[in-house]
Amino acid sequence: MMKQKINRLLEWPHFENIILCLIIINSITLALETSDTAMRFAGNWIMLIDKIFLSIFVLELALRLIADFRGFWRDPWRLFDFFVIAIALLPSSGSLSILRSLRILRVLRLVSAVPAMRRVVAGLLGAMPGMASIVCLIGLIFFVFSVISTKLFGDAFPEWFGSLGSSAYTLFQVMTLESWSMGIVRPVMDVYPLAWILFVPFIILTAFTVLNLFIGVIVDAMQSEHESAASEERGKMIDNNELIISELRSLRNEVSELKSALKP
Repeated sequence: MMKQKINRLLEWPHFENIILCLIIINSITLALETSDTAMRFAGNWIMLIDKIFLSIFVLELALRLIADFRGFWRDPWRLFDFFVIAIALLPSSGSLSILRSLRILRVLRLVSAVPAMRRVVAGLLGAMPGMASIVCLIGLIFFVFSVISTKLFGDAFPEWFGSLGSSAYTLFQVMTLESWSMGIVRPVMDVYPLAWILFVPFIILTAFTVLNLFIGVIVDAMQSEHESAASEERGKMIDNNELIISELRSLRNEVSELKSALKP
C-alpha cells in the first residue's frame, strides 16, 4: 500500500517539475556561498537552505529506492543522482573536505531531470567510439610534428620546442589558432624562413580537418539518437493505436451481441 502511494507521488506530472525548480534554486544558493558579501549578511540562512534542499533530495532518492529498489540500481541516471547526492553528504572536515566543493555537481542533476539534456548526453556517449579513433589520429599527428619541430627548432627556441612535451603544447596552441602567427610562427620564421612549410600543413590537418571530424561524428551520433527517440515514440503510438483498435473491436462485438440478444 505504501509503495503504491509512493509510485503515485513519483508519477505525479508535476513532481519532476518541482524537483527541477528545486535544483535550479539550490544552484543559486550554492553560487551565493562563493560571495563573501552574501555569506557575511546571510551566511547562516544560506547554509540552512542548502541543508534543507539536500534533505529534500535525499528524501527523493529514498522514495525512488523504496518504489523500485532493483530498477534504481539498473538506471544509470539514478546512479548518477545517487553519486552527486552522496558527495554532498561527505563530512566538511578532514581529508574529504576538498570533495565538499563538488557539491556544485548537484546542478548536473538538471541533465537527468530534463529529457532533452539526457538525449544530448546519450548522443555524446554514442559518439565516443568514433571520437576515440579521431583522438588516436590527432595524437599520432601531434607526435610526428612534435618530434620534427623539436629537432628543427629546439636549439633556437628551447622554451617552445626544447622538449617533446613543450613542442606538443606549443603545437596545441598553434592548433587552437590563439596567437599562432605573430606569437609563434613569425618569430620562428625570422630564424627559419621556411618554417611555414611545417606549420601550415599542421594547421590544415588539425584545425581545419581533424577537428571538423569531431563535429561530424557528434552530429551523426546526435542524429542517430534523435532518430532512435523518434522511433521509440512512434512505436509507443503504434502500440497505443493497436490497443485502441482492439478495444473498439471488442466494443463493437459486445454491441453486436447486445443487439442480437434484444432481437425478438
